Amino acid sequence: MGNLGTFNSSEHKDKAFDVMPAGDYDVIITDSNVKPTKKGTGHYLELKLQVISGQYQNRPLFARLNIDNPNPETVAIAKGQLSAICRAVNKLTINDSSELHMLPFKAVVRIGKDDSGNPTNEVKGFKPRHANGGEPTAPPTAPAGQTTQLMTQPSAPPAMTGGAPRSPFA
Repeated sequence: MGNLGTFNSSEHKDKAFDVMPAGDYDVIITDSNVKPTKKGTGHYLELKLQVISGQYQNRPLFARLNIDNPNPETVAIAKGQLSAICRAVNKLTINDSSELHMLPFKAVVRIGKDDSGNPTNEVKGFKPRHANGGEPTAPPTAPAGQTTQLMTQPSAPPAMTGGAPRSPFA
């Protein structure tokens, strides 16, 4: 129970967010956590993004990468998305998702539908920001034999396995 004193709801406006138009937005990752999936058959990396410029500055967005899932294709999609983020911020090897925090990149945002059929924003991709408003900066290339590593947290999820399909943003 939390004592709120006297709270008068008529004195405050609902800060519900309207759906942003589809497009590319400059963002940073402000928080990240590995969480179990609803079915308990895997884990996803939840990324809290924040728009850092333009009309929607400070607006939160969320992306979920299914890093541990019974379906190997779903895991491959998530690893590809994590790799795109790493390349966009020029960090080819990471040990923890927190290494990606506060580094600017672009999120590709589309309009989808939530479970109730209402429009919602979905993060569908990641890419580098443009240098000085010009052409995109070339993504870095890894030295021979080096790959982007999946981050781990102190309580790392179990090893990835194969099985039923799930959306990388479920």
